Amino acid sequence: MQECLFCKIVSGDIPSSKVYEDDSFLAFHDIQPAAPTHVVIIPKKHIASMNEVGDEDYVLIGQLHKVAQLVARKLGIAETGYRLINNCGPDAGQTVFHLHFHLLGGAKLGALTGISSSHA
Repeated sequence: MQECLFCKIVSGDIPSSKVYEDDSFLAFHDIQPAAPTHVVIIPKKHIASMNEVGDEDYVLIGQLHKVAQLVARKLGIAETGYRLINNCGPDAGQTVFHLHFHLLGGAKLGALTGISSSHA
């Protein structure tokens, strides 16, 4: 966990552009946005991915969705719509192994295709 990028952001060792923070969660602007609004929402507790979520963590996952609602409202995209994405594992595109959700919005988003061109 000492080498985890998101744990370093939580600890303040790496700066971020915070949008929301409470005792359990941190939301910050993605440094490589895929939409006009692109925020990463993480639990402060280190959990590598959805596959590692334990029974004791399901309340936390529910609270994360509430944080997503709050952030979407704060950023003015709740009414027009947003996408909440969790990539689990390398084939899904997970590159930071600390559970996180991407909140995307601010424009009409394209359809999800499910398969990248490299798999076609």
